[in-house]
Amino acid sequence: MKNGTRFSEAGRARHSVRAAERLERVGWQRRRAEDCPPYPREASWTAPALWRFWILAFTLVCAGSLFAADVSADFNAANKLYAEGKFAPAAAAYEKMLQAGAVSPALWFNYGNAEFKLGQPGRAIAAYRRAELLAPRDAEVRANLEFVRNQVAGPRLRQSRWQDWLGTLSLNEWTILAAGVFWLTFVLLALRQIQPAWRPRLRGLTSGIALLAILSCAGLGAAATIHYSKPTAVVIEAEAMARSGPFAEAQDAFKAQNGAELAVLDRRNDWVQVADGSGRIGWLPVKQVEVLPGA
Repeated sequence: MKNGTRFSEAGRARHSVRAAERLERVGWQRRRAEDCPPYPREASWTAPALWRFWILAFTLVCAGSLFAADVSADFNAANKLYAEGKFAPAAAAYEKMLQAGAVSPALWFNYGNAEFKLGQPGRAIAAYRRAELLAPRDAEVRANLEFVRNQVAGPRLRQSRWQDWLGTLSLNEWTILAAGVFWLTFVLLALRQIQPAWRPRLRGLTSGIALLAILSCAGLGAAATIHYSKPTAVVIEAEAMARSGPFAEAQDAFKAQNGAELAVLDRRNDWVQVADGSGRIGWLPVKQVEVLPGA
């Protein structure tokens, strides 16, 4: 009995020690939890951030939809005015939408039609040319532009065949084409490295696509050069007198009719130096012309 009692007392003692150790560990863990901040912090930040992102995206989409709806309603109202023969209010409505940031070939096209009906061939040509920049292969835009151009007297500024060929694609289309062909070339080169057995079959295709990428990038560079470095000026007043210098007291150089398209050579303050189709050079006030990017 004594031995059994001794062993039971020893067992109770070990049990008490273990219980104390467990309590000590629990207390240490509690103190650590109280001393340390909760983890992970990323969860407390990420969720609100994601909500803010989706709310912002939803707001932008709704704002874009509302803007598109407003533009569509205004566009239809302007078209109704045009159909009723109220060309001045229609032109003002189209111009207001353009100034608000709405851009489309149809909007520029209809604005050009309204300005032509008001006897403003210069503004009509400028509008048709802007529509052509966005939709270079639109047959109606080209037909109306050519029709109004034929109403303008005087020498005509003509583009080279090279410029006409580059103008068959808009600058955005040249950019998309060059980027698409470039990445296709990169993908083919990567496939040849990943699958060496495909190299013989991909050799000819890769060479052809690489050549097309070079040509499309060259076309993009030429189109961008013409677009940004060779602007044209369209006369938008009844008669504009080009002068020999960029000031009102300079001698007369030549007279430009409303709708005349002139090559821009230089700019100085509120004047632009222009050249007409016959090679005559003079300076015109900026307010008498509308400067457009190259085709």
